[in-house]
Amino acid sequence: MLRDPASTLILDEVDWTDRRRRHRARVEAVIEPIVARRAAGKPHPVHDFLFTYYSYRPTQLRRWHPGFGVALAGDSAHDYLRYGGYTAVDRVVSVGDEMLEKRLPTVRFIHDLLRATASRSPNLGCFGLHEWAMVYRADDDIRHEQVPLRLGRAGTDAVVESMNLRCTHYDAFRFFTADAVPRNALPLDRADQIDREQPGCLHAGMDLYKWAYKLAPLVDSEFIMDCFEHALRARELDMRASPYDLADHGYPPIAIETPAGRAEYVRRQTELADLASHLRTRLAERCSALLQT
Repeated sequence: MLRDPASTLILDEVDWTDRRRRHRARVEAVIEPIVARRAAGKPHPVHDFLFTYYSYRPTQLRRWHPGFGVALAGDSAHDYLRYGGYTAVDRVVSVGDEMLEKRLPTVRFIHDLLRATASRSPNLGCFGLHEWAMVYRADDDIRHEQVPLRLGRAGTDAVVESMNLRCTHYDAFRFFTADAVPRNALPLDRADQIDREQPGCLHAGMDLYKWAYKLAPLVDSEFIMDCFEHALRARELDMRASPYDLADHGYPPIAIETPAGRAEYVRRQTELADLASHLRTRLAERCSALLQT
């Protein structure tokens, strides 16, 4: 439950250490295979993205934070003083007001972005073509060289040329090849991000993970993990609809070059957009509460 950060909730040591234990177990169940594979030097074209494009490390994801406005009682709570932003007052430990003050510009930006995104109708007509646009006419630079293009280079280019690019997410658009950029319906720029983001976008939903962890430790770690799990699901759909052949990795393709494939993509995109909408609302509420402190 979200609480007004102005009133501090104090958790006793039994309660908060149990929450911390359950959080760590939840994280390990999801990321342990990913981390083990990365440690063994085995690249993965789907999962590695979550720890290369996104800057939150596995150690940070495992670490439990209660969020702003929640204080930890007990001797073990003082271990949190080694992490940035925590203070001890009256024998309890919590994220201090100084950390909130420092992060307020970030909180405001994220709040404004989330509210603007949620205010728009979802656009479900992109069909995941951003990944195709990233390799369009790219003879010498394929982003995932360890996996083949499902339709080959010429076939991939033909798909891009046969369909309209309708990307609204700058952080996908900025990886388009030079030849793909003018094919997009709108020119995108970082300065226009708040004006362009829309709730149907797979990457806008995926980036809720980024916006949540950028607010740590002001935001509780259970919520950050909710966003991570959503990002993982979105990434899997993203790559199943991509031009790459990932069947050997256990991801059968969604052939968006066909009517049936496009219909399947839109159905799955809609499901994820609905889930993202709930996460976006919850994160925006956290930001609103922080701004009202």
